Amino acid sequence: MPRAKRQVNTLTDIPNIGPRSAEDLVRIGITRPEQLAGEDGIALYRKLCRVDGVRHDPCVADAFMAAVDYMNGAPKQDWWWYTPRRKELMSEARTKKRR
Repeated sequence: MPRAKRQVNTLTDIPNIGPRSAEDLVRIGITRPEQLAGEDGIALYRKLCRVDGVRHDPCVADAFMAAVDYMNGAPKQDWWWYTPRRKELMSEARTKKRR
């Protein structure tokens, strides 16, 4: 694990994850930062929407993508850096569903 990641002890130690986002992650079974490694931020977002029975703001997916990448060793990025990629991935998923 990269040196910076060893200093991450709680979910809120992860860039872009504040108290509300940490609560969201806990509701879907993510209680420790290391559990994010290898996950899919969009899949986590969709799980949150299913668990809560509502469609959350898509920027939640951006924050989850940023957190997952960070825990996989990527450098810190602001959550909005992920918006174009999230839009692309979600658009591709909708297109595949229609086929």
